[in-house]
Amino acid sequence: MPRHTREEKMEAFGRFLDVLDALREKCPWDRKQTNESLRPNTIEETYELCDALVRDDVHEICKELGDVLLHIGFYARIGEEKGQFDIADVCDKLSDKLIFRHPHVYHPSQVGAPHPKPLPYGENAEGREFADASTVTQVLENWEQIKLKEKDGNKSVLSGVPASLPSLIKAYRIQDKARNVGFDWEDKQGAWDKVHEELKELEQELAKGDKQHSMDELGDFLFSIINVARFYKLNPDNALEHTNQKFIRRFNYIEQHSIKIGKPLTEMSLEEMDALWNEAKEMEREES
Repeated sequence: MPRHTREEKMEAFGRFLDVLDALREKCPWDRKQTNESLRPNTIEETYELCDALVRDDVHEICKELGDVLLHIGFYARIGEEKGQFDIADVCDKLSDKLIFRHPHVYHPSQVGAPHPKPLPYGENAEGREFADASTVTQVLENWEQIKLKEKDGNKSVLSGVPASLPSLIKAYRIQDKARNVGFDWEDKQGAWDKVHEELKELEQELAKGDKQHSMDELGDFLFSIINVARFYKLNPDNALEHTNQKFIRRFNYIEQHSIKIGKPLTEMSLEEMDALWNEAKEMEREES
């Protein structure tokens, strides 16, 4: 697909806003929506986008991005109706924030040396110094320090982690944010040692039959595994979702075979199901 010109992109965005305005004014369903009523749909659309991203389905990614954009525009339209903000405010705040958080791009003299003039966003910007930002790690370290200084920014390092995030993603983000301010293992071995320690403690509590302590230790063990994944730059949520999809494909193969031969899964032996599982596994290897 050919790239569109800047003018074509602006025209397309304007058309989207025109359509959204018309729907809000003329469609009974769109007219009655509120922030509260849209929220569940926004969560669903976001997960549908994530699913398309995992499958790397370009057509679906494009479509689902549009659905997410619709919700962004809808919330901005509701804010405009209430006299609170509009889509221009949303875009301007985002642009201001990105400029402020990237001094190595927009204010290179801020990196490693004081800047004579305050930055256009936030407070106490005058004379701020940042570490070198020639690597991704250094950029992220600066990012966390900058956010703590922003006007209306995070009040603490971990306050930027949404409370409603799924636990697996939240654990990864908590660890990553702590790392950006220096709270981390010195090397991979330290993280691995923690995994072994937590696994041993989990096994001990399970052997005792103490459910509450076992639950606590299971959480500690999972947290430590996520920590190791982070050291190897592996996203645990993506990894688990790939495994989920792999399990679904292979189990569906077993189920389809049971339907084909007219034998319910409940009547198949574990050995039969395991043999079919291995067949599905071998087919995936041949196709890859």
